[in-house]
Amino acid sequence: MVMSASREELLAKVKPAVTPNSLMVLEKRYLRKDAEGNVVEKPEDMLWRVAENIAQADKNYDAHAELEMTAQEFYIAMATMDFLPNSPTLMNAGRPLQQLSACFVLPIEDSMDSIFETLKNTALIHKSGGGTGFSFSRLRPSRDMVNSTNGVSSGPVSFMQVFNAATEAIKQGGTRRGANMGMLRVDHPDIMDFITCKTKNDSLNNFNISVAITKEFMDALEDNGEYALYNPRTKQETGRLKASEVMEKIVENAWKNGEPGIVFIDRMNEANPTPAVGEIESTNPCGEQPLLPYESCNLGSINLGHFAVNSSVDWDKLEKVTKTAVHFLDNVIDMNNYPVKKIDEMTRSNRKIGLGVMGWADMLVQLGIPYNSHEALKLGEKVMSFVHDKAAAASEDLALKRGAFPNFKKSIFAGGDPRRNATLTTIAPTGTIGIIAGASGGIEPNFAIAYKRTNVLDNAEMHEVNPYFEKTAKEMGFYSKELIDKIAEKGCIKECKEIPEKVRKVYITAHDISPEDHIRMQAAFQKHTHNAISKTVILPSNATRSDVEGAFLLAYELGCKGLTVYRDGSRKNQVISSRGSTGGTRIEPVELPKIRDQKLVEVDTSEGKVFVHITMAEKEPLEVFITSPVESKHAETYEALAMIMSDALRCGRAPEALLKHIQRANLKHGSVVSPTYAILRAFRMLGVNGSSDKCDECGGVVVLQEGCQTCLSCGASKC
Repeated sequence: MVMSASREELLAKVKPAVTPNSLMVLEKRYLRKDAEGNVVEKPEDMLWRVAENIAQADKNYDAHAELEMTAQEFYIAMATMDFLPNSPTLMNAGRPLQQLSACFVLPIEDSMDSIFETLKNTALIHKSGGGTGFSFSRLRPSRDMVNSTNGVSSGPVSFMQVFNAATEAIKQGGTRRGANMGMLRVDHPDIMDFITCKTKNDSLNNFNISVAITKEFMDALEDNGEYALYNPRTKQETGRLKASEVMEKIVENAWKNGEPGIVFIDRMNEANPTPAVGEIESTNPCGEQPLLPYESCNLGSINLGHFAVNSSVDWDKLEKVTKTAVHFLDNVIDMNNYPVKKIDEMTRSNRKIGLGVMGWADMLVQLGIPYNSHEALKLGEKVMSFVHDKAAAASEDLALKRGAFPNFKKSIFAGGDPRRNATLTTIAPTGTIGIIAGASGGIEPNFAIAYKRTNVLDNAEMHEVNPYFEKTAKEMGFYSKELIDKIAEKGCIKECKEIPEKVRKVYITAHDISPEDHIRMQAAFQKHTHNAISKTVILPSNATRSDVEGAFLLAYELGCKGLTVYRDGSRKNQVISSRGSTGGTRIEPVELPKIRDQKLVEVDTSEGKVFVHITMAEKEPLEVFITSPVESKHAETYEALAMIMSDALRCGRAPEALLKHIQRANLKHGSVVSPTYAILRAFRMLGVNGSSDKCDECGGVVVLQEGCQTCLSCGASKC
């Protein structure tokens, strides 16, 4: 309910429900700072700044609008953490930048002028805090003729490298690196080069890539047939490929490191609300927001965990918050300072918003429903259908007061009730705003019930425990510090027999859930989502290529608009390869780069100085060798231990696990001359924690979900 009070009374009564962890994220990334970098804003000040600024749009439509009441309504929705807008809105509303959108798609035509005009616009967007998506499908293929120079084209992938380098040079809004989506149609002649362009993990690191899959391709795949390739310059067929061979290549690379993802581009265009205005060619970096060239979209998420009350869903409250959220997001369009004039024009013409959800796993555990159950799927459909329908009703109400979106008569809705927004719902990544709200991410399951994290302020190690589990454990009488320690080591509770079985069934984690159940949940929400869904389907490390292909085909069968898969640990260890006719596997060490980043660490021991050489690749240690004192009685042990450790590292063994073993061994004999001491000391001095699941900025725990890698401690995000 909106409060009739002064700003001071409101902020005193309704304080944001922030935890110490969310406060740290806010202070680092969101709250206003002075010229010396000191935080000069409290969370309530930030939320009021945003609420007051966004409410100002009302006066565009009603000179007598009660702006203070609207601002209070917006503030309460955010301060209670029932709803939060995307990060650029929280960061920039009411501040000089005033760039409020997260998602942009830019066109790339087949000319140097277009390519570098888009590159310039990309820089402006990244500088303002947005992410960009592109289709490179209009570019002529490599080795195609260029009339103006009598030369040959270098092809789409070469221009992706140019965009990648430019992104690397730009710090995105001072808060995060720029993110890009690179997309190529499956019928482009360079498709095989595109599929393999990220085989090496050090290539195109500022891009997510997806293959735009057509219906023609899927039909050919089903028939075990061929499909046509077309030169985008001439529009002529240039050859044919066997669909199964192309899918095999997609699967192979997705199995290796999670890329490319796939987007069912024809399906996205079937849902295009304004086909007369343009064709959807690409999405934003995480794939959930299909957009026309020069469109942008502002996003926000409802925290479903706050709507589970007394073993049921509070539908009345959910309807009210949905209506407030649509009003808020429509206002954002008017208050936005767009970085490019054409984006301003296109965005205002279609007025797309993307209202989504977070805290889905939190709602389920409160209702006692296992994530991987039929009951969860049915509730997911019901909840998203409700949000979608109420959002549509709110958009129609706004249209009566403000008018339909300008391209309404060119849209698929023409002839029906006017609506304010061409699209309404999207399920986007909520990694950082989820931390602020204390909510589980999007529609993902919980990644862990308890885990260890390091406080970036004092370097102290502490446990983070799912608050709903902690409450349940204490109410049912099985809570103990020893239990939490045990769960933090494992991350999940399925093997903890001291926990009642009915609790173990409900509090399951992402790794306990089959790929099929992940996809079925995505499909359940997609049925009632205008745009698309950002979700990561995690496969176990021993998943086969057939498992990956099966996931892609199931997503198509169930009506998803795209899919990204990630095989657990695959980006850290590209070492498993099929051998022999039996289809078995074996582990082989990765090759070391020709030019290596080698760290030399000097360790003092009672035998003299020991020199530990650690070879690094992509911030991961891959090789260790040790120079010991000439007379050391441990010389052979030094050499043997270094060789064994090097082989293990190059075969994908997590350095963190190896260091734990070394720690145990060192504790047993505790000698400053032992080889284990020298290695352990060297790694500590170098600051290598040996896990790519640690944050580069603070060393916190990084979770891969919703298409992003997000630090749960400081909120750093890579999408």
